[in-house]
Amino acid sequence: MKLKSTLENYLFVLPAVIIFTIFYIIPFVWVFQLGMYEWDGILPTKTFVGLGNFKEIFFEDKIWWQSMLNAGWITFIALTFQNALAFLLAWACDREIKLKHFYKLIFFIPPVLSEVVVGLVWQWILDGNYGLLNHWLAQLGLAQLARNWLSDPQTALTTVAIVHSWKGFGWGFLIFLAGLQTIPRELYEAAHVDGANAWDCFRKITLPLMIPVAVLVGILTVLGTMQAFVLIIAMTGGGPAYHTQVPVLRILASMRYSSHFGYACAQGISFGLILIAISFIQYRFSKKARQM
Repeated sequence: MKLKSTLENYLFVLPAVIIFTIFYIIPFVWVFQLGMYEWDGILPTKTFVGLGNFKEIFFEDKIWWQSMLNAGWITFIALTFQNALAFLLAWACDREIKLKHFYKLIFFIPPVLSEVVVGLVWQWILDGNYGLLNHWLAQLGLAQLARNWLSDPQTALTTVAIVHSWKGFGWGFLIFLAGLQTIPRELYEAAHVDGANAWDCFRKITLPLMIPVAVLVGILTVLGTMQAFVLIIAMTGGGPAYHTQVPVLRILASMRYSSHFGYACAQGISFGLILIAISFIQYRFSKKARQM
């Protein structure tokens, strides 16, 4: 009976294992193998280079590491500005305010919009010659602040990061709102009876109970933002001069424009391993945070 029960359990898991193997394990092994060759993606001839592609990525390709730093800066802006905005708006909508259901709808509109359309619209708004932002600055008497936001190396990356945060804060908003709604209202009522004010309730009830939710949002933010691609290619295409280049764009450039398919495969594997390492580190920190 025990053997039969064990086999039944494995049979229930088997479809998921098969799907995971077909769509994740096999492609990973295949791409890793291609990453050990110099190949143009067209001719059947491949030149075996071993770990040479990986060595070049980690020790010689400065543009690759610049793209990683760019993605890290966008992720930092998302973890701070985007998630702080999402939490504050979720906290406001969780309270008894007028039109809070309307606000929930409005705040979730940006994430469901097409990234290509959003990128092109913001490109138009931020254009240095006829953009709305510079026009508004001139109308407010701040014409000295006007610039070509997406072509200036000093502002391009941060501008893209802010637009990305505006586009994506709605997901964090929904998760934070769901987490806030799971906190029993009796805790707040008991705290008010004991003489606690709004700040005390926020600091001693809301924040501690929201730590697991914040960790989840943080992990999803890092994994999603590090793989940002469509919005950036629609706004800047990775320019100016690689200042908004991110890892996925760099992989695309190696594959499409340089015809280095083997090297692009090695970049993809390296990027995946970096994301796995980041996820593991975040998991360890989240585990410690839950135990606090």
